[in-house]
Amino acid sequence: MEWKLTFLGTGAGLPSPARGASCTALQLQGDVWLFDCGEGSQVQLMRSTVRLGKINKIFITHMHGDHLFGLPGLMCTITQNVALESKPALKIYGPPGLAGFLRQSLNLSYSILGYKYEVFELVDEIDEETAAGLPPESNFTPVPTPEAPHHDEAAYNLIPRQPDGTWLLFAEDNIRVRAAALKHRVPSLGFVLEEGPLPGKLDAAKLIALGVPQGPLFAKIKSGQNIEHNGSVIKPADVLGPERRGRKITILGDTSDCTQLYNIGQNVDILIHEATNENKDMEKSVQNGHSTPSMAVDCAKAMCAKKIILYHLSQRYKPVGEPLKEGELSVECLLEEAKLSFDNVIMAYDFLTVNVPVNN
Repeated sequence: MEWKLTFLGTGAGLPSPARGASCTALQLQGDVWLFDCGEGSQVQLMRSTVRLGKINKIFITHMHGDHLFGLPGLMCTITQNVALESKPALKIYGPPGLAGFLRQSLNLSYSILGYKYEVFELVDEIDEETAAGLPPESNFTPVPTPEAPHHDEAAYNLIPRQPDGTWLLFAEDNIRVRAAALKHRVPSLGFVLEEGPLPGKLDAAKLIALGVPQGPLFAKIKSGQNIEHNGSVIKPADVLGPERRGRKITILGDTSDCTQLYNIGQNVDILIHEATNENKDMEKSVQNGHSTPSMAVDCAKAMCAKKIILYHLSQRYKPVGEPLKEGELSVECLLEEAKLSFDNVIMAYDFLTVNVPVNN
């Protein structure tokens, strides 16, 4: 299965002509999973090769507008880009308050989707007294939700935090998705997508030597099933190499501290981490719940990440190649700061596509 990341919006705060608000797509064969949906995301999608009608899961990291304001409009636009009678329910995951935001937005705008959607909020199941003692950014208790659901809302579900402090969103089709809380000004999440073990490489020459013709039997044994040929049973272990580790990527929302993600994010292939400001502004960044390149590198090292992709860049940093006026800075300065202590770093820009290869 091919995994391909497309960065649709890499800016912090408001969208600009050069850099859209936060939105990242992960294409998995025929499906698209969207991570955040800032204002203007549907336009970015239309300008990309990502197909709106293939979006079947959306993950919202936190309830700030630059990660969320594009969602109701996108949901309405999907209606124009899919065969509604065959579309499965769109599943939307995020922090407390997400269902209420969608109910108010869609109901007050009299929106008709024509397909169903389900909301899954990641919450804490704690008593009111304990919740009252938490700072706002750490409070994942459910929030009051408007009673009247939108007529296309098929389900509203609460996913409780597990004893280890993380959330298990789902495990299906050999992919497990978990989340952990990040430190920001409001409840914020980081998502970890982990593929299960994959079959080893197929020794095609050995199969051919056994007289097996190339075609469906090759695919069947590669998927881990026995095959029969000329009266003999050939087992996967006979022609497949050692089992391979699946892929693992981590996509963070806004944060000044991602330590709660360290355990489930270990040995990640790609860490997608914000770098809103340069290192000299670290104190201000932390006060605002954001990170600098060196903070992203510290997170990557703690999780033994293979690669960092920096995104959520302040709009004051100009795109690569844009002429600079006096006093202006290029986004390249953020990349240079990260590379001082971590080699495998790339800077995201709008419409950048990154393939996530299978581990060999």
